Amino acid sequence: MTDQALPASSGPLATSRSALTYLDWPFFEPTHRELAVQLRGWAAEHLSHVSHDDPDQTCRQLVKQLGEAGWLRYSVGGTAYGAALDVIDTRAICLIRETLAEFDGLADFVCAMQGLGSGAITLAGRLDQKEKYLGPVARGEKIAAFALTEPSSGSDAAAMQLSAEREGAGYTLNGQKTWISNGGIADFYVVFARTGEAPGARGISAFVVDAQTPGLAVTERLHVTAPHPLATLTFTDCRLPASALLGEPGQGFKLAMRTLDIFRTSVAAAALGFARRALREALHRATTRQMFGGTLSQQPLAQASLAEMATRIDRSALLTYRAAWQRDQGQIVTREAAMAKLTATEDAQKVIDLAVQLHGGAGVQVGGVVERLYREIRALRIYEGASEVQQLIIARELLREAT
Repeated sequence: MTDQALPASSGPLATSRSALTYLDWPFFEPTHRELAVQLRGWAAEHLSHVSHDDPDQTCRQLVKQLGEAGWLRYSVGGTAYGAALDVIDTRAICLIRETLAEFDGLADFVCAMQGLGSGAITLAGRLDQKEKYLGPVARGEKIAAFALTEPSSGSDAAAMQLSAEREGAGYTLNGQKTWISNGGIADFYVVFARTGEAPGARGISAFVVDAQTPGLAVTERLHVTAPHPLATLTFTDCRLPASALLGEPGQGFKLAMRTLDIFRTSVAAAALGFARRALREALHRATTRQMFGGTLSQQPLAQASLAEMATRIDRSALLTYRAAWQRDQGQIVTREAAMAKLTATEDAQKVIDLAVQLHGGAGVQVGGVVERLYREIRALRIYEGASEVQQLIIARELLREAT
């Protein structure tokens, strides 16, 4: 069996009452419930047989497909630029990512990157920048990317070395970015570089760099356990006009953190989607697998595993949608988003591991549903802040409140 998208089945992916009861929680408005139900129906029809044999081509197709269907309009802000709403709705983004992740990991990936890659433009872009980029992102006509990480600065993003030196009225970029999602297929990159207004985080600015800009090259394609477009970018005397500056000079690090704050909670939602799919697959397996004169579901240890899976999912969902709801109320959710991201990704890893165990040998067969989930979940515990970084954030916020 080739490495295909998670196959839909009438058992695990059927829209039962229990599949959507969490939409009755008070975190959601009627519009959120309608969005989730509509997207679930669309995903069941369009994401059941997506090939992952060529991730680059699949991502391009999915961006176009999601854009034409209108789902990417939630990834950007500003109805004047084609967005669904003037302000990005965190709960909507989370519901979309959770649903897409449950059906297909690459569909979730491309939706997430359209938001993350253009988020800084939504937050700080000038009118001409918003007009040039946000509409095409929302329609699936341009692919966005967020270029923050460097070979020597991952979790410590403020230690970046990519330089942007003033040259006449513009800037010249020299250095590298790496582990850049959508690297190699993006139409533009939001790039963070050191402009030197002050030491550390206060001397970083943001730029919008079109992929075809001379001096920008994709110098390495990176391959990971769950394949998706990923690359190292090298900037060699890459000259940018002053109009490429995004926001104010020296404010790029703050802008990067504000962008991550919007979408960090949605990483937790994606983990939820993977975990919910794993539980449904496990339930299907347990109730149909014949064993010892009955079904696997009749075995006490299997029941204990299913109970643990369901409990981990619900606690993660509560933290995730609490953080999303609070942010949509205008609250600062640095701690709450970190709690959601930490808990949901770690819990999803455990839920999927239990699903693999319940499947036995079939759980590690390449191309199987839970085998693919096992590969897809691992990266979520690292990107947009590793679990250890989330722990530091939570502790820092607690200590700040205590002093």
